[in-house]
Parts: sequence; structure tokens; C-alpha cells
Amino acid sequence: MSDWYNIENIDQLDTPALVIYPDRIKENIRILKTFVPEVHRLRPHIKTNKCAEVCKMIMDEGIYKFKCATIAEAEMLALIGALDVLLAYQPVGPKALRLIELIQKFPNTHFGCLVDNFNSSSYLAAQAEKKGLKISVYIDVNVGMHRTGILPENAIELFARCHSLNGIDIKGLHAYDGHLRDTDLELRRAKCDEGFRKAEAAKNQIDNQFGKSLIMIAGGTPSFPIHAQRQHVECSPGTFIFWDKGYQQLLPEQHFIFAALVVTRVISKPTEDTITVDLGHKAIAAENPLSNRVYFLNAETVEPIGQSEEHLVLKTSHAFQVGDVFYGVPHHICPTVALHETMSVVENHRVIASWNVVSRKRKISV
Repeated sequence: MSDWYNIENIDQLDTPALVIYPDRIKENIRILKTFVPEVHRLRPHIKTNKCAEVCKMIMDEGIYKFKCATIAEAEMLALIGALDVLLAYQPVGPKALRLIELIQKFPNTHFGCLVDNFNSSSYLAAQAEKKGLKISVYIDVNVGMHRTGILPENAIELFARCHSLNGIDIKGLHAYDGHLRDTDLELRRAKCDEGFRKAEAAKNQIDNQFGKSLIMIAGGTPSFPIHAQRQHVECSPGTFIFWDKGYQQLLPEQHFIFAALVVTRVISKPTEDTITVDLGHKAIAAENPLSNRVYFLNAETVEPIGQSEEHLVLKTSHAFQVGDVFYGVPHHICPTVALHETMSVVENHRVIASWNVVSRKRKISV
């Protein structure tokens, strides 16, 4: 059995299934460290894997700082002993109270979060002060994505207003440039540098005016190799851990390998030139056009022509049979993982274990 993805005991695996290959995960972590050898500058985002065992694999390589997007993800990291966790999200309403509860419940993990306006900052500070806490926060600066954050030039005023709040401690700036998706690395670099210069200018002005030395956290998967060349900047890729077809096509200079697949079976042959597999919307991220939601490693010529909740209809000229197994690379792995309660672990071509996708939940205990 030569193909790396083939599973010998496939008859024991029900489908659709998310499967992972730990040896390939380890290789992706190794590749990551070639981009950023100083592991203290790595703060991987765990939104992609959402799994305690996978995060432990990262920690085993000396990486101790993480980013996450939900309280559940932050709690999962605390449960496995992560030392430093940044909630890369501004906690609004009850989420602010949940963050405070999380900080109280896990005193051995240092938590932080993002802020981008004074009202949210002052509310968080007031609630923290009531509990005798001082929460680390990072000002979220908008460097062109226009999703969250404050314009870099306005971060200086926000820092000045928040500086005296007793319940928070502003540790740095956070600049996410996920809108940079140019395949041409030099074009991506030019745009990345332009956005970062604005964030860096704001940081320098704050440092000089207030006698600070703020931390800079910047970038995601497309831009982290660029930010890796900036001294003292923390880098936050996430998708690298499993990789997917979308980023393989978009980022040819990054040589990460596929470490997570979806496995599906042919369940019907409704016509002579069509087959149906059990890979519906509920098992594969469906935000992309039907034609590029999944790419089958062992059935490259099939053409998706229809999908519903539990079915994917494929046009084909090959004589596939009901029961045949396909191994698929998701175009977008992150939301695909969130659709699965468990991931099957494959070593030496055999499923040997099942790991829970713990933080696909919105709440664990907090």
C-alpha cells in the first residue's frame, strides 16, 4: 500500500469521517519552525484543529503561546496546561464575564483578549476590577481587512483613554491581515509591509509617549513568513497544522503537507454517469463554490454537480461501485473540522484511535 493516505482497516471506519495523520502533523510543525526558529515568537492559532491532543503535539515542540477565537478553545488550552492564551476576539456582553470566570478557574494559564473601543474596554476593566483582576489586553488594529479593529492612527488615542483603567493592562497591538491573498509572494509582501508600517508607527508612538514596550502580534497563514522576518513580532498561523487545498494553491512558497482528510463512500449510482457519496454540507465546509469544496486524491476526475445535507453527487466516466472509498482534501479545513465531533487517528495505514474535537463546542464548562 504505497499511497500515504490509504487506510488498511477502512472497513472499521464509518463515513463521512475526518481522519488525521500525526506523522504529517509533526512534519508541519517542523516546517513551521524553519520559518520561525525562535519558538517564543510563535503563537499558533488553534481554530483549525480544536483538539487537545493536537495542541499537545505543538506544546511538545516547545511552543507555549497560543491564539484562539472562542472561550471554549481557550478553556481547552487551559485544560492541557498551556501557559499563555490570547482570545483573539473582543469579549462583548456575557463573553466578558465568561473570560473573567475562565481566568479565575485556571490561574496557571495567562489569558489575554482583544479590544478596539473604549466602551468595551471600560466595561471589561470594571468587571475585572470587581474581581480583583487585571486582564491583559491587546488593541486590535485594522490594517486593511475591515473586519474588526481600530485604524492604527486611532489606536494611540484609545491607548491614552484606557491607560488609566485599573482592570486591564494593555500589553500590545494585534494586527491581522487575513485579506492578503495574493499568490505572488512579492505583491503580498508589499501589501503586508504597507499595513504593518501603520501598525508599527502607532506602536512606536505609544511606546515613546508612555514609556512602554508593546508587543506586536501580526499575521495569519498567508503573511506569517513575512512577519517572521521582523524582530520581536509574534506570528500566528493556524491552518499550517493540517493544511488544505485552498492554501496549497494560494501559497506555493509554503511547503506544508496535507495532514487531515475527509473520507467518504459511494452510497449510490443514480445514473450511468453519476455516483453519490456520503459527504454532504454537514461533513465538508460548504462556503466555497461546489466545484472546489473537496479534491479527491484517488478520484481526481470526478465532477461535483450537486450537494445537500448528507449527499454529494458526482459526475464521472469511471466505473466506480457502491462501497468504494474516496479520500478528500478539503478546500477549507478549518470549518470542516468544526463539523466533526471526532477525528480518527491514522498511523502506519491503520486507524488506531479517535480524538475528540473538544472545542467545536461553544461551551465546555465556562
